[in-house]
Amino acid sequence: MTKRNTLGYAALAVSALAYLALGYATPRTAFPQLLLLYSLVFAAYVYLLNRRFPLWHGIGAAMLFRLLFLFAVPALSDDFYRFVWDGRLLAAGLNPYLYLPSFLAGADGPQVPGITAALYQQLNSPGYYSVYPPVTQAFFWLSVQLSPDSLLGSIVVMRLVVIAAEAGTILLLLRLLRKMALPERHVLLYALNPLVILELTGNLHPEALLIFFLLLSLYQLIYQRLLPAGAAFGLAVSAKLLPLMFLPLLLRKLSLKRFLLFGGAVLAAIVATFLPLFSVEVVQHIFRSLNLYFQKFEFNAGMYYLLRWLGFRLTGYNQITLLGPLLSLTTFIVIVALSTVKKLGSIRRLSGYMAAALTVYLFLATTVHPWYLATLVALTALSHFRYAVVWSGLAMLTYATYRTTPYHEDLGLVALEYSIVFLWLLVELYFYRRRRRNANLPG
Repeated sequence: MTKRNTLGYAALAVSALAYLALGYATPRTAFPQLLLLYSLVFAAYVYLLNRRFPLWHGIGAAMLFRLLFLFAVPALSDDFYRFVWDGRLLAAGLNPYLYLPSFLAGADGPQVPGITAALYQQLNSPGYYSVYPPVTQAFFWLSVQLSPDSLLGSIVVMRLVVIAAEAGTILLLLRLLRKMALPERHVLLYALNPLVILELTGNLHPEALLIFFLLLSLYQLIYQRLLPAGAAFGLAVSAKLLPLMFLPLLLRKLSLKRFLLFGGAVLAAIVATFLPLFSVEVVQHIFRSLNLYFQKFEFNAGMYYLLRWLGFRLTGYNQITLLGPLLSLTTFIVIVALSTVKKLGSIRRLSGYMAAALTVYLFLATTVHPWYLATLVALTALSHFRYAVVWSGLAMLTYATYRTTPYHEDLGLVALEYSIVFLWLLVELYFYRRRRRNANLPG
């Protein structure tokens, strides 16, 4: 064993101890401890990425790190309480899109097994209808079916599903990298990424399902399997609506005739998953909650915070009801503009433009939680861009918000985060264009 490998294994051992502390002994209110431990695992991650460490040892360590969280109650996010709430409604035969938690917890609400006052008190948005799509709802339902009476049992089931999805994602990334003639070691950018491990496996965010199905769709497209690719893409949409933004890029890639075949499979998968819970009232409730999301919620935003500040200066009050939809429209226009490029010939180029579209969305969104970056880390692993890795390191600064009660966001840290990421991206774009220009020089 070389000295270099010895240091690599030492970095993995230190990371394992730090992950145990993060999973079992670090509440999100303990920001200094969280930042110290996260900085430790992120430094080890960067060290391993820059060493010739055995690939499969790194992948094995990545899976071990995820398994370390198996029995941990998510410490950095309370979203999982809503996951269990929705799962218990489904297990009782109730549609989670139809009922507000505040109604079910009231004296006039129906009595549902497992829907208790104690669980209701833990919900972070009891006044909103559920917005989690049906694949994610099936994920919640399964966790309750296999562990109907135990909160920890449901957490363990969800975590096993997430770990299985993550294992599939890592294998898909490895195969995609080979097909794209990129170094296999790039898989470690995602597999060992601390934010991905902590937010998806640790905090149970269902982006793990979205990423798996999205990469599965890209992998099927490499082999021109339009129907399986469309079905996988539809399941990604039914895990989280985010991939809908990529449809203009896919239209450009596939041409109209092939896109119609692909889109038919996408639509069939979406309809098949939504149909059991579908009604006009359900659609109204989902759109109402989504509308509130874009016009009321704000967290760790980039461009929006600058515009909000300007709005306060000009009008004296928060203009989110105008800015939210305006920024969403701007995102759509930019993505359509991206789809007008002359050629999206390869899946590698397509995934790069997907990453660009997602980057625009995140820069202009009113709410950017750390786990939103996991999909960007996966897509940029299929390229030579590393700004998503940098962003994944800085995103943990957002947890400074929870140091106080009521929560208070540190806008100085937000400005630091976005300034570094934006400048890093500009530098990477400069060198990328320079390489492209040099490659096209005659001789």
